Amino acid sequence: MIESYEFGKMIINGESYTKDLIVYPQRIEPEWWRKSGHELRLVDVKEVVKEKPDTIIVGTGFNAGLKVLPETEDYILSKGIRLIVEDTKKAVKTYNELSPKEKVIGLFHLTC
Repeated sequence: MIESYEFGKMIINGESYTKDLIVYPQRIEPEWWRKSGHELRLVDVKEVVKEKPDTIIVGTGFNAGLKVLPETEDYILSKGIRLIVEDTKKAVKTYNELSPKEKVIGLFHLTC
C-alpha cells in the first residue's frame, strides 16, 4: 500500500522515494526512467507487460506531465491488460483500491 504522495515524494511501507518508480506486487523498482523523459513509450513497458498484471496504472505526475503514447496504450490493451492513466495523486488512490483485489503494477511519475 502506498502511504502518501506529494510532489516529488512517495512513501511506501515507511520508505521514502523521491524518484519515479514502478510498484510491482512483490517489489519496487526505484529510480525508474523512461527512454524519453515525459513520454511513456513501448520500450518502457515491455518488462512490465511480461509480468502479466490484470491492470497497469500510470501516474502521470502532479500536473499530468507524462504522456502515454497511443502505440503504448494499444500494446498494453492488446495483451488483455486494463490500463488506467491518471495524475499521480488519483493514481495512488486507484492503486490502493485495486491492489488488494487484483494483480496491479503502478508506474509513477512523481513530479511535473
